[in-house]
Amino acid sequence: MEDIKTNLNVALKEAMVNKDALRRDVIRMLLSAIKQIEVDERKTLTPEDAVGVLQKEAKKRRDSIEEALRVGRAEIAEEEKTQLAVLESFLPKQLSRDEIAVLVQAAIAESGASSAKEMGKVMAVLMPKVKGVADGKLVNEVVREFLK
Repeated sequence: MEDIKTNLNVALKEAMVNKDALRRDVIRMLLSAIKQIEVDERKTLTPEDAVGVLQKEAKKRRDSIEEALRVGRAEIAEEEKTQLAVLESFLPKQLSRDEIAVLVQAAIAESGASSAKEMGKVMAVLMPKVKGVADGKLVNEVVREFLK
């Protein structure tokens, strides 16, 4: 896996040269979040851990967009959407719903689950395979569809 921190630093320099304030600020925020975790845990994050931080930040933006739209604050939602677009440009390509469905079917067959009560078994098999390349909420929805 490519080093996200290196990509972020290169992109930060490009944003500064291009005077792209939004992109520069979002990248600085990401680098700051990664650095904060490294300081708190006294270790250097692996590329996989750094992707996890990016996903966490993207999830925060998605939740903020939902909340802002719910309370009628469209301008805040738009700002969060632009930040999310910058974040997503650094994340690995996400799996489509159809690709997740194929993996879910395989996980159900592997775990032998037959009802919604056994969803935990399926998720235990599935999540390590989709970590970093699929949104957990979407995976959960697809599993629920198959285990009705």
